[in-house]
Amino acid sequence: MNSVSNTFPTPPDGTFLPVVESFYSIQGEGANTGKAAWFVRLGGCNVRCPWCDSPSTWDARRHPMRSISSIVNEIAASPAINVVITGGEPLLHPLGPLCAELRARGYNIFLETSGTSPLSGDFDWICVSPKKHCPPLREVLEKAHELKIVTGDRTDLDWAGNVRKSVSRQCILLLQPEWGRRQSASPIIIEYVKEHPEWRISLQTHKYLDIP
Repeated sequence: MNSVSNTFPTPPDGTFLPVVESFYSIQGEGANTGKAAWFVRLGGCNVRCPWCDSPSTWDARRHPMRSISSIVNEIAASPAINVVITGGEPLLHPLGPLCAELRARGYNIFLETSGTSPLSGDFDWICVSPKKHCPPLREVLEKAHELKIVTGDRTDLDWAGNVRKSVSRQCILLLQPEWGRRQSASPIIIEYVKEHPEWRISLQTHKYLDIP
């Protein structure tokens, strides 16, 4: 795993956050696929997957600090009712203040995380997408509404079977083909889901639809 500094420019009170991008689009993957949502992508990542489609997020210091008020005011100018906080790894930052302001304005708040850092903030939906090379915290897995395992080969499926033991019975279980290996991974996932019907298949529909 690539090394990464744990020192980020985020104030300890979470009133400013390093924002890579902030935009309105359609959720393209996971249990909330197809829903319109505002995405707040934060900088900084301690996982750094070799197949990551957002490596520009890894170093938080490359991205401008924005006040949570400016982030939320931008969202308020849109028709959005759902807000997705993603990264990078968003839980490297204190998310309580941002969630509090979003909650005060009545938004549904979704989190996308690898689960490697303790939870902060208040969420309506927590998607944990853990990675083998940087295992998630059990305390985060136990809070997950959705477990999404990016799968490239059979070893990922074996690992997924072990990780699912740490989530609740109500947690939605999803297997998602690694985009760069989707041609070889998809048939493996299809057969696995047929043998283990408690799992579902997640596709990155935003990439097929060519939307952000």
